[in-house]
Amino acid sequence: MNLTRISAASSDAVMCGMMNLLQWHLRREMCSREELRTYLDACATQTREQFYALPPTGLFEASENQLRWQSPVKSGFAENDLACAELFLRPDRNDAPTVIILHALMSASAGGYRKLAGWFNAKGWNAAILHLPFHYSRVPRGYFNGSQAVSANLIRNGETLRQSVIEVRQLMAWFRARGSAGFGLIGTSFGGWIAALTSFLESDFHFLSLVQPIVNVDHALWRNPSAQAMRALLRRQGIDPEEARRHEHLSSPLHGRPLCGGGRVILCAGRYDTVAPASELRKLAERWPDTELLEVEQGHFGHAAMRAMRAAIERRLDAKKGSLPGQIRLTS
Repeated sequence: MNLTRISAASSDAVMCGMMNLLQWHLRREMCSREELRTYLDACATQTREQFYALPPTGLFEASENQLRWQSPVKSGFAENDLACAELFLRPDRNDAPTVIILHALMSASAGGYRKLAGWFNAKGWNAAILHLPFHYSRVPRGYFNGSQAVSANLIRNGETLRQSVIEVRQLMAWFRARGSAGFGLIGTSFGGWIAALTSFLESDFHFLSLVQPIVNVDHALWRNPSAQAMRALLRRQGIDPEEARRHEHLSSPLHGRPLCGGGRVILCAGRYDTVAPASELRKLAERWPDTELLEVEQGHFGHAAMRAMRAAIERRLDAKKGSLPGQIRLTS
């Protein structure tokens, strides 16, 4: 009897049950089939470069440890439309490289990510934690943290991805203007999905670290146990998998390759993960040549994957230990 597997299955089941309950509470906010078709028709001819286009530089309000700006993609919720990133800056070097951390869906606390940011500071890097749409400081009143980011409202899902990727690109542009010498990008689950899409549009990554990312959008929607309520609601509206697949050229990590090359990518899979199955991450690693693939003994929810990812990043950093912070280049 594999106790780790049983524990992982139990943890995943509890968390997926909670997510399904929250999605059911949002059932009145889903889009109609006609609204979705109109949206998908408008997206059909768009390229990723057009869909996630970087707008003219906006007005950033920076404090000692926080950066805020108006998101260029409007959701209709004032709280969500004010983008926010927590900053962990090296005071001695503006040209230090920067790691951007993208948290998981419905992440309850940023505490672990803040510790990770501090670890990078000690390694000579700037760090930033982007509050993804509908999370942390951006939760609309009356809603649960992150519940609106992925729901049966497929139009909002698509626009949330667009909002997220564009904001990552805006944050990178802000750091470039300060002189930052390239980037690292770490994304967990939902954040890993956004990081993968961002990597199709930005090239100056020293490393791209994806911890149990959503990579197969079709599986995430139609077979993922955390999406049972969403599937029921979509079928009520007559929305089927074929219809939803019309957005995959813009939203699927399986439909592109990182501009930085697979040699700078680290993927971490949970062997017992039912939300982002290890089999899907293996498929992505095959499509991105030279990608490093790690597998750990956990389900989708746990801490072993992030520990393994940090150890892999540290090995690469140590390979260039003699470099100055502004000159770090990770091995491919």
